[in-house]
Formats: sequence, C-alpha cells, structure tokens
Amino acid sequence: MASASGALWWPSDRALIVSDMHLGKSERRARGGGGLLPPYETLDTLMRLDTAVQKYAPARVICLGDSFDDIESSHALSRGDHDLLTRLMAGREWIWIEGNHDPGPVGFGGSHLAEYLSGNLTFRHIAQPGALPDTRGEISGHFHPKARLSARGGHLSCPCFLFDEHRLIMPAFGTYTGGLAWDAAPLTGLFPASAFAITTGRQAMRIPAPPCATDRPHANTRLRRPVLRG
Repeated sequence: MASASGALWWPSDRALIVSDMHLGKSERRARGGGGLLPPYETLDTLMRLDTAVQKYAPARVICLGDSFDDIESSHALSRGDHDLLTRLMAGREWIWIEGNHDPGPVGFGGSHLAEYLSGNLTFRHIAQPGALPDTRGEISGHFHPKARLSARGGHLSCPCFLFDEHRLIMPAFGTYTGGLAWDAAPLTGLFPASAFAITTGRQAMRIPAPPCATDRPHANTRLRRPVLRG
C-alpha cells in the first residue's frame, strides 16, 4: 500500500518500507563548508517516520539505503534525535540496506545488508538495469523520482512512486531531498510505457507515467500494483 507520506506498507509481512531519508543533511553541508540549512530536517523526517510507525505498528522496518547523508552524519545526531530513532527501532526487526551515501549506520542495531530477499521480492538501493525475471519483483530507491504535473499557472512537482508489474522505485522520504524528474534518464530506461506513478503529499493519486524509452510485454509476476492509501 503506497502512502501519501512516501512510505510503503506491506500488510501480510507487517513491513514498513522507506527510502532515502538522508538524515543529517544539514549537518553534513555545514561540516563541508556548504550553505547552511535550518538544522531541523532530521527531527522532521524522524517524526514523520514515527507517525507511520504508530499508524501501522510494523514488525519489520526496511530502510532502502541512504538513510543518512553520509556515515559521519550517523554519529552526529542530537541526543533527542538519537533517542527518537532508538525508540522507533525498539521491539521490531530493523533492516538497513546499504546505500551509495552510507554503508549503513553501524552504530545502531538492526541488520545491515547489501540487499534483502523476501519471497520473490528483492529490496535494494539502486534498481538493476535490464529486464527482471518474470517470477521476481524489485523494490528500490536512490533516484528520488518526482512527478511533474500541470497546474493552474504552471507546473507542480511532487515526489512519487514509479512502478510497473516487475519494479517499484520509492520516493525519497527525507525532508531535505531533491528529486529526479520522472521522465529523465535513467528512469526512462527502467520502465515500459505502461508504467504508473503514485503521487505523495496531501493525497496519494495513481496516474500514468510519461512515455518511457523502453517497452516490453507485461508478464505474469507476483509484484502487485500498490494500493493507494492517504
């Protein structure tokens, strides 16, 4: 079930999936001499994660990589942010998938994996190019897809899920994350023309994705199209 918050809920597995939280981005930018950002994005991201955890009461949480903006950021959390994350992890299985920004916050508990396999689904940070076997599905993040929608007076951009019958790419869950337009390469090379998007924000709305660079016949697979949840 694709949530307007940007989280994915898997009821039968009692699993909550989020991707690309990029916790500590403002701290990392300040440490590197970049422009200063208000240092509240970590708390905001964790509070939205807390809301999802309270709503679904998951037995398992899967973080699909780039959970922190870099590995040093995982050591620089404020005491309050550290305690909140520790509380969210308590009493449930927590899986950190390795991302390109961080190999996993090893100072925290949980499992640290390059990818996670569950039944016929593979959870990883970056989608593998090329066609997937008909019997397998893939859920990943990394690209921070954003839908570009027509709006009164111009266009509106919002994070979105992108999916077909084999593959689903998650939106970034982090407060200070940018995004890649849904019709930009390499996203266009990962989906057929029959792909769909689900927007996030005030409302989860399923819409056709823009025409993509590749197409293939739909095959029988076990990866169901996500159900929308507000």
